[in-house]
Amino acid sequence: MRIVLISGLSGSGKSIALRLLEDVGFVCVDNLPVDMLPDLVRHYQRSQIEQLGVSVDIRSRFRLAEVETLIGQLRGRGHRVDILFLTTSDAVLLRRFSETRRSHPLAREHQTLSESLAAERHYMAPLQNHAYTLDTSLLNAQQLRHYVQQWLGLPVAPLHVVLESFGFKFGAPVSMDYVFDVRCLPNPFYDPQLRPYTGLDDPVRNFFATQPMMAEMIDSVDAFLQRWLPRMGEDSRSYVNIGVGCTGGQHRSVYIVEALAARLSAYSVLVRHRQLDG
Repeated sequence: MRIVLISGLSGSGKSIALRLLEDVGFVCVDNLPVDMLPDLVRHYQRSQIEQLGVSVDIRSRFRLAEVETLIGQLRGRGHRVDILFLTTSDAVLLRRFSETRRSHPLAREHQTLSESLAAERHYMAPLQNHAYTLDTSLLNAQQLRHYVQQWLGLPVAPLHVVLESFGFKFGAPVSMDYVFDVRCLPNPFYDPQLRPYTGLDDPVRNFFATQPMMAEMIDSVDAFLQRWLPRMGEDSRSYVNIGVGCTGGQHRSVYIVEALAARLSAYSVLVRHRQLDG
């Protein structure tokens, strides 16, 4: 089993690093008492879990000798154990706690925030000496994810592309990252023979196959997505929601969404037709 222990100072970005592990398939546990780690590993071994992420910090009140013993035992049993320690300057931590308005874990010991930070830094220092240390003072969340991903050699989480057709006369969806308006294209609604069908049916599909404007629209939208979806994936996006709208959401938008889904096969694509799905 691969085990990644994430530790560090409160406010340094441990939650961000732990969520990254979750995004790439790790089972993650936050704030685990250290002496429970062997039982946790055995439990997930029985479930055939191969990747485990555990956050250990000041809340666990561990002793370094205890951690060293447990890590040695786990490595002796063939597990790969990596330790990541996140640190940040006091000035940045003071700002982050001020912005989030959260209390420090040591605050209930009647200390000021500065005193709590100093006490925590002193308490955690022995573990830092046994870990790969990353200073997050100048990193935003996406940069932190990128650095952790590189250090651990983790795969890039797949980008999920949601393609949804809809009708503008029923209102545009509010959760879209991009919306393409295709009402300028020829509309089968005005052909009595085609009106009963949708963009999923052969009569409408055959009609659109003869329309140069339809092919040009699909090529243009596809070119935009092929250019920018990889960049969104590099920015650690998990989902990109793309809406394609025509007047009624029955013909043009449905046809285009299906055509785009076929062209975006390199991604995890989820297709929805709002007006057809009910």
